Amino acid sequence: MTAPGRAPGSRGDPDSEQMGRDLVALVLAVVELLRQLMERQAIRRGEQGDLRDEQVEEIGATLMLLDQRMKELCDQHGVRPEDLDLDLGPLGTLLPRD
Repeated sequence: MTAPGRAPGSRGDPDSEQMGRDLVALVLAVVELLRQLMERQAIRRGEQGDLRDEQVEEIGATLMLLDQRMKELCDQHGVRPEDLDLDLGPLGTLLPRD
């Protein structure tokens, strides 16, 4: 229920604030999943010899920067990295275990 004189979804609405945090956590979880998948693909390609040394260096630097940015975004929005691993019930968890 919304406080008197306050529109639903307006600033200060606890439900709206929680929904915003949950949405940020969901978006960050999807980005983290994609980051991990790209990292695994890069490792596979490197092991197969499909990448030149320069490409390996560039991909490694890019993935390190993305990992750092993810940590910054989590800190900025008050989301812990472990909060990004969603429980999918019988399917297990969203993020693969490293």
